[in-house]
Amino acid sequence: MDRTEKREFVTELNLALSATSMIVVTRNAGLTVAEATDLRRKMRAAGATYKVAKNRLTNLALEGTPFGGIVPMLKGPTALAWSTDAVSVAKAAVEFARTNEKFVLIGGALGAQTLDADGIKALAALPSLDELRARLVGMISTPATRIAGVLQAPAGQLARVFGAYAKKDETGAEAA
Repeated sequence: MDRTEKREFVTELNLALSATSMIVVTRNAGLTVAEATDLRRKMRAAGATYKVAKNRLTNLALEGTPFGGIVPMLKGPTALAWSTDAVSVAKAAVEFARTNEKFVLIGGALGAQTLDADGIKALAALPSLDELRARLVGMISTPATRIAGVLQAPAGQLARVFGAYAKKDETGAEAA
């Protein structure tokens, strides 16, 4: 890369990192091309971006973003994964690290908060945004169905009482 390409890369990376809420720093020494392709595919499916960049260029791109705390983690062959949904990128990284020993979680940052590898794993254990929305909708709709059931119960009881009286009258008329 010449200087202009490096400047463009740093600018693009800075814009991408400024618009995100979560960055995961990983070490991927020894990944094969097929494994790296699989990792990128899984990250894309989770709504995340995965990029290998030179640490010096990454340091320059981090200037002006709230993620300055990850600069000490950028030693050796590192790569960044980022997304606006913090839980999805953490889940994708932890899941891939669980199946591939060459892929190691170093840490990351959630906004200005710096996280170590255990923090990333704890974040991955949380439910995703879609799961939380589904739970919230379920909790909101549950009381409504219960109210409808309670309101319908007296009417059902009245219908059963009237049905019992009707049967009683029918059996009484047949007996006479």
